[in-house]
Amino acid sequence: MPTHTISPAQPLTLAALATLLADGRTVELGDDAKARITACHEYLHQRLAHDDAPIYGINTGFGSLYNVSIAPEARAQLQVNLMMSHACGTGAEVPQNLVRLMLLLKAQSLSYGHSGVQVATAERLLAMYNREMLPVVYEQGSLGASGDLAPLAHLCLPLLGLGEVNYQGYRLSATDAMSLFSWAPLALQAKEGLALLNGTQFMLAYAVDGVLRAQRLAAAADVIGALSTEAFGGCTDPFSENLHRIRPHAGQVLVARRLRELLAGSELQTHPRLAVQDPYSFRCQPQVHGASRDALAYVAQVVETECNSVTDNPNIFPDDDQILSGGNFHGQPLALALDHLAVAMAELGSISERRTYQLISGQRGLPTYLVAEPGLNSGLMIPQYTAAGIVSQNKQLCTPASVDSIVSSNGQEDHVSMGANAATKARRVIENVEQVLGIELLTAVQALAFRRPGRTSPVLERVVEAFGQEVKFVVRDRVLYPDLHKAAAFVRKFDWQ
Repeated sequence: MPTHTISPAQPLTLAALATLLADGRTVELGDDAKARITACHEYLHQRLAHDDAPIYGINTGFGSLYNVSIAPEARAQLQVNLMMSHACGTGAEVPQNLVRLMLLLKAQSLSYGHSGVQVATAERLLAMYNREMLPVVYEQGSLGASGDLAPLAHLCLPLLGLGEVNYQGYRLSATDAMSLFSWAPLALQAKEGLALLNGTQFMLAYAVDGVLRAQRLAAAADVIGALSTEAFGGCTDPFSENLHRIRPHAGQVLVARRLRELLAGSELQTHPRLAVQDPYSFRCQPQVHGASRDALAYVAQVVETECNSVTDNPNIFPDDDQILSGGNFHGQPLALALDHLAVAMAELGSISERRTYQLISGQRGLPTYLVAEPGLNSGLMIPQYTAAGIVSQNKQLCTPASVDSIVSSNGQEDHVSMGANAATKARRVIENVEQVLGIELLTAVQALAFRRPGRTSPVLERVVEAFGQEVKFVVRDRVLYPDLHKAAAFVRKFDWQ
């Protein structure tokens, strides 16, 4: 399998990340990245050797301690102390696939040669990525400004032989794990601890994973919504091209076209109409799904830009003989985008639950709760309860984190993004929507069986057939939670394109 090479000349796209995460190929620094990292590192140390002017976090303390001067002989210890003192994460462990992504994204940010690190530091991060030696990182502890300090401290502690890692199913001390490969702890030099801890890679990893999952969900929502339309006896007029030509939002036009394509060739669409108009949850799919797609496109653009950014502080510009202290670590761009992502995905779940409700309500010739003997059997009554509870939780989770802030570091860090909280909330919303769409899929396939021998389109029939291999028709009441779990897994794994 070919190796992916990190190069400042080659932007990292979400599509490339999706491929990397799917096929497991190894990653290395390109020669141009090594050259830029080396040039920056050498410039920094030459500057420090000839200039005693204060440079934040290099020869000064951190945060509100920026006015405390650090002697040359203590600068390396300063970086080690920073790493240890900031490893204050708590809460649940970050999923291992996201920790691995954090390693890659941190190395990518260092590759541009504006951070002052050694080549060996960036290469060790990639060695851990390639070996899947994954530091134990915790969800809570980041304010999303000054970067994701606590999570990144846990991510990078193993570079010093500190902290813990997950490796091949075992939780090991970093020292024991490193001994398996005869790796010695790195000796951090000036600026390196700060470069490793400043950055947005915690919230960015969640954002990358969230966007990739959300793109799948957006595609799934169209297919599942089309199935529900067929099962409910809905018509295709609301998806006609002329309607959307006169209100041409990109997502709306795209979803309307997809629905037309998905329903093309359906025998059920030739049957007499069951109503003059369909409820909004069917009729307005292009407008609602489309708006979420437009929001997702914006979020993807922000996330892709962040993947190709330098987000530590201060930043070093050897060619301009400048070391500039700024705020590229501030997570506001991601915080706003992640809140937007959560709202957009929650709306896909909200309209999905309404279609589920319509399908079980005994309308248009369908039996109440989609079971042959309602009363004796409750059928699919309670999956809709579950979907409703999840949708309500999503509304609560969609309270934006990005409008919040709290003062830290004795007032020096007086506005923070709370992007880390936006990231973890968005992930929960996405997981919830996967389940809500799974419940709709189960319900739509069950309802469609009552339209037989009528057939839907060939595309949708293939979905029905594939889903039927995982979840069987509910003839009479049975324990349903395994089916709900299988339905959510199907939504996550099926190729919806």
